[in-house]
Amino acid sequence: MAAPATERVIVVRNSREEPLLTGRPRLTSSDSPWKGIVLERHTVGSVEVPEHDHGSLCMHLQLRGDVEMEWWSEGRNAIEQPRAGSMILLPEGTRDRLRWEGTSERLIVSVTPAVMKKAAEEAGLNTSPHVAMQWHLHDEGLRALLAEMGREAEAGWPAGSLYGELLGMSLAQTLLRRHATSSVTLKDLRGGIPLVRLRRVLEWIEFHLHTDVRLEQLAAEAQLSPFHFARLFRESTGITPHQYVLERRMERAKTLLKLGKLTVAEVAQDAGFSSATNFVRAFRERIGVTPGDWSRAN
Repeated sequence: MAAPATERVIVVRNSREEPLLTGRPRLTSSDSPWKGIVLERHTVGSVEVPEHDHGSLCMHLQLRGDVEMEWWSEGRNAIEQPRAGSMILLPEGTRDRLRWEGTSERLIVSVTPAVMKKAAEEAGLNTSPHVAMQWHLHDEGLRALLAEMGREAEAGWPAGSLYGELLGMSLAQTLLRRHATSSVTLKDLRGGIPLVRLRRVLEWIEFHLHTDVRLEQLAAEAQLSPFHFARLFRESTGITPHQYVLERRMERAKTLLKLGKLTVAEVAQDAGFSSATNFVRAFRERIGVTPGDWSRAN
């Protein structure tokens, strides 16, 4: 069954809202922690996409396949030969149509104006800068970020909501910093989080490790915006909030494994991992052995 329209990348065509691509996506971000960001993965064959208007910023990342692409927008027309890794960046308000010849695998991501406005405000900007239209974009940092978002969505968010939220925030900030039509300098933040607030955040994390920790919850404990919190937390601790939470979960898991009273699945749940499978994978990546092997050796 196709994903509902509310979970799709939406455009306006003939005065009606409808999905940008009519085919069923291989992947959607319907269960993501994002608000205002939608991701789809499609296998697209030779097709012409009729003229449409974008109410949100839209990006394409070509994952596989070499195609010929022709586009029309703002009275301009061009034929491109994009390869894997190439991107398209279309700001809110773009009207275009396009044609692909050949088969490609691609991620398509939309970001609402509200998300971009919030990112601009938290960066200390009075207004949200306009993002430049680019039909053949190469930006390795942005490509890696979109690819990681796609991997997390496909794997079912094994790193948890906190990591997903940080990815979404990083996407908006990267677009402002690298692809705004006017120069954007992020507000300089120094000094870290005051110790009293930082202690409160760390205590909150410890008490809620077994839950799906969210960025907004941590920021509220520190009395900061999510953007400022993420930057100042790293300055205070040397690591990101996600890395800190993962380290604490690993330490709790080790303690529970040493006690030997719980199964691996029960340890995973008590330490806050979304599933036993994700726990075993994360444990092996960080410790080098499975939880069972580590428990028997300790």
